[in-house]
Amino acid sequence: MKELIEKLKALGLTEEMATQAITTVAGFVKSKLPESVHPMIDDVLAGKSPDLANSGGLLDNLKGMFASK
Repeated sequence: MKELIEKLKALGLTEEMATQAITTVAGFVKSKLPESVHPMIDDVLAGKSPDLANSGGLLDNLKGMFASK
């Protein structure tokens, strides 16, 4: 998350604003995905690589979430 905070700060956000934005986006993403994949989101934000082998269709969910209409 530190890397993402730094990128947002480079755009002019304060550290507090960047943290709040990341928390808001993470909450939104989690609300669209099954609870079983929430730990993977947390891992990514913590700088860890999630295990996608047990994603429970995570990639299919993401495709649907970001598909153009």
